[in-house]
Amino acid sequence: MKLRKPKKSDILFLVIIALLIIPQTRQPIQIALHSVLSNFGPSVIDKEDQKKVSYASWKLRDLEGNELNYQNTKSKVVFVNLWATWCPPCIAEFQNIQDLYNDYGNDVLFLLVSDESPNTIQKFLDKKGYDIPIFSPLTNYPDDFSPRSIPRTYIIDKEGHIVVDKKGAANWNSDTIRKQLDELLKAF
Repeated sequence: MKLRKPKKSDILFLVIIALLIIPQTRQPIQIALHSVLSNFGPSVIDKEDQKKVSYASWKLRDLEGNELNYQNTKSKVVFVNLWATWCPPCIAEFQNIQDLYNDYGNDVLFLLVSDESPNTIQKFLDKKGYDIPIFSPLTNYPDDFSPRSIPRTYIIDKEGHIVVDKKGAANWNSDTIRKQLDELLKAF
């Protein structure tokens, strides 16, 4: 029996599989992959297909201990992102969210929500140099927001319509999203 010489593509495939199996290299590779995939930004939901949020009594607490009732977000443009520090696609999109927050944080209410401990979240923020406010849920998630898969991001207009509903990583600092936020902020 004659053995065939391995092809370069076979060797490359085995190297990639090995890198994905090794814990120290798996997460950086996943983050890089999701960073590339996130360049395909979210799309805006057609007006006739937009659902209106119920403004359920969803209570949140920020890392400083301040409480927020989601009912108090009425008539505001709200950016809700469900995420975790261990989630590669969440990490991949986080810098874009921070950049968007830097420019829109005074006009748009950013609610980044994680079920993790405040200590874990603060270590992540400190390590990466982020200063965006993070919230933990104090009550169950409303039916309008599904935490079954993360990251999951919603943009809600001043009338309470879900304008964007995106599963997975996205480039939140794109021209498309900035234009959409500008339009939502002008409304009313």
